[in-house]
Amino acid sequence: MQVISHLALPRLHPTGDHPESPQRLEVLQAAFEWVEAGPASEEDVLRCHKPGLVETIRAIERPTMLTLDTVASETSYEAALLAAGVTIEAARVGGLALVRPPGHHATPTEPMGFCMFNNVAIAARAAQAQDGVHRVAIVDWDVHHGNGTQDIFVDDPDVLFVSMHQWPLYPGTGGPGEQGETLLNIPLPAGSTDEDYLRMFDDLVAPAVTAFQPDLLLVSAGFDAHEEDPLAGMLVTESGFRELARRSAALAPRFAAVLEGGYNLETLPTLVGAALEGFSEH
Repeated sequence: MQVISHLALPRLHPTGDHPESPQRLEVLQAAFEWVEAGPASEEDVLRCHKPGLVETIRAIERPTMLTLDTVASETSYEAALLAAGVTIEAARVGGLALVRPPGHHATPTEPMGFCMFNNVAIAARAAQAQDGVHRVAIVDWDVHHGNGTQDIFVDDPDVLFVSMHQWPLYPGTGGPGEQGETLLNIPLPAGSTDEDYLRMFDDLVAPAVTAFQPDLLLVSAGFDAHEEDPLAGMLVTESGFRELARRSAALAPRFAAVLEGGYNLETLPTLVGAALEGFSEH
């Protein structure tokens, strides 16, 4: 599986001692061989976001807090376009996008949860517009609910969104009552293990995606459900992420993935490597 990133991503969008740090990309780019892809266009972004959000990010001239948890500066717009563009390329070639800032909390109108533009959503819409893809399934196993992705696609019969996440936890959405014809939320309690995740995957995720028959599967691959991640309370191991990746890749004729969360710099390269092994086994 090809790994795709951009050399500028560790340099752009500085965040100080924020958990979503440039060092996340530094350690990953050092750990893997990767190729470079360029930025998304404004047209790409506007398929998912309102012009007001794009202008808000573009107009930033100094370090600021967009929300209580989302840092931004004068280079955040460039970084967000690169993150989206790398993800578009990953979806096109069947690769893994190593990007920051992450994306799955960004709604059509608002940045939040460390996210500016919704990378996986932008890639899904680009695939539909440019690559002849009709039906897209998005499987999100970041520890936090992908509320932004849900908001973008909730009324779209051609995009299935499935999220496995700790609940209750930030951002407070994705509870058991939030379901739809093309929406499947699987809230899991703190302390859930590999066995819990894989059982829910086999019982709920796989049947839903198989019945939907997507042309393309995109994975929002967060690694913050790991047992040593500082921002949540799950107990998924390296083996669990390898198996989640393997089972995800088996669900569609085309698949790709994008980095979301994962905030332990010591474990993150190992976990991404395990997921790459799982994706590549298919």
